[in-house]
Amino acid sequence: MGINKLQKFLKNNFEAIIISSPENRRYFTGFPSSDGYLVVTKNDAVFFTDSRYIEAAQKSVKNCRAQKLTRVSNEIKDYIREKNIIKIYTERNRVTVSDYDFFKTVFSPCKVTASKKLEKETDNIRRAKSDEEKECILTAQKIAENAFEHILAFIKPGVTEKQIALELDFYMLSHGAEAVSFETIAVTGAKSSMPHGVPDETVVKNGDFITMDFGAVYKGYHSDMTRTVAVGEVTEEQKTVYETVLKAQKNALSVLKKGLPCSEADKAARDIIDNAGYGDYFGHSTGHGVGVEIHENPTLAPKSTDILEIGDVVTVEPGIYLPGKFGVRIEDMALITENGYENLTSSPKELIIL
Repeated sequence: MGINKLQKFLKNNFEAIIISSPENRRYFTGFPSSDGYLVVTKNDAVFFTDSRYIEAAQKSVKNCRAQKLTRVSNEIKDYIREKNIIKIYTERNRVTVSDYDFFKTVFSPCKVTASKKLEKETDNIRRAKSDEEKECILTAQKIAENAFEHILAFIKPGVTEKQIALELDFYMLSHGAEAVSFETIAVTGAKSSMPHGVPDETVVKNGDFITMDFGAVYKGYHSDMTRTVAVGEVTEEQKTVYETVLKAQKNALSVLKKGLPCSEADKAARDIIDNAGYGDYFGHSTGHGVGVEIHENPTLAPKSTDILEIGDVVTVEPGIYLPGKFGVRIEDMALITENGYENLTSSPKELIIL
């Protein structure tokens, strides 16, 4: 997937790309592994991996061949030499300094460049989701939505944040998820004012808001959703804040379309919250791309220079957080289409009081 686009990045037959990050290895080969290197030349591509993975890789990698790796300085160096490569591009943000130094040493006298342009190119290639990728994301999202429906019957006064988070994780992992998208957030009461609060032994009480941010991974693709629910009853202030966030979230969704500056999508949510008097309590961006990583391009933020394109999958997740009192966040994922957007999230958003 996309290897031919990587090959277009190369100027001639004497250049090569080495992909070593797990997320990009999996994206371009379709094969999950904890180790390995994808080497791309102008007219060829080889996935080198060790004895733990080689049999499975040779059976499942379809868009390039898989070759057994014993040492980088053996098979990959030999391959580079056979192809008469004189310049190698590596990822910039996803390669450690020690790995970069290792590449420069082992592939000498080739020039090794940690390329910002290559990093941008791989990010751009991954942005536009294919129909197959969309289906993977939808499946991951459905698993998360089923977990949300399940957790509504689980939440009651006396359960802890940690129990809620673990129950969400267990449900997703036992109903088709290969992993959870990130460390599940489940915060209640005053802790719901912390956008990325860590679940602990805090107990749910009557009158609490509970904010849950979670997602599932299916075939390498992530989902991401946030819902805030109440227990027992809500105050007028809680209701006002919730309705303000919901209005902001819906407004941001309504403007999504190809060609829209991402800063404008952020503004559509932020203006609603600002005009309601809560602008100081919305500190994070409105959204981000989702795919083989939970945070990808583009970014829906005030200073973002990204432009929405067909195939982008982005979150829309404004929030209001009142320190020491409570917080509210509501998040959907949306796919940018030819005619606007498709909301990939179907869970209810109107205020739920358990």
